[in-house]
Amino acid sequence: MKNEKILLSIARDAIKEKLFNIKIIDKSFLLTKYPILNQNSAVFITINKDKNLRGCIGSLVAHRTLLDDIISNSVSAGFSDPRFKPLSKKEFENIEIEISILSEPQLLNYSDISDLRNKIRPNIDGVVLKYGNSRATYLPHVWEQLPQFDKFFEFLCKKAGLSLNCLNQHPDIYTYQAQKIKDK
Repeated sequence: MKNEKILLSIARDAIKEKLFNIKIIDKSFLLTKYPILNQNSAVFITINKDKNLRGCIGSLVAHRTLLDDIISNSVSAGFSDPRFKPLSKKEFENIEIEISILSEPQLLNYSDISDLRNKIRPNIDGVVLKYGNSRATYLPHVWEQLPQFDKFFEFLCKKAGLSLNCLNQHPDIYTYQAQKIKDK
């Protein structure tokens, strides 16, 4: 995408606006200059500090404009991820931001774990696991930290609040792809 710099700038400015209680983003200007920002999109914002996760929040389904999803999820990743304290002014100078623009999740039909193993594409597919009221997702780049199928799904089951072997209950599995835009 040729607008990578502007998307990263919007994410950083959204966090900066919240952190310093100032107005930076001119939505009407951005929507006029960059029409792509008007398209409904689902994005995840990942904040890293010193190569460690510092916050990650996103949308799985496109329900608002790319501009609004980037702004909202950037602020949430910085200040509302329940795993972390809100981002501090001191930390702000040392963060790296990643934006993942998601395709629409598609239900993956599979007969058993072996069939699922054959259909999942590590490093390509993001995965949503849904069973009853429990749901969790891992973005495609999580395969880099959890490259083995069994461990990937054990951790995903755990993230959803289910037993480590929840695949035995044949949960719904959705896959999606993500275009990743990263601070250089």
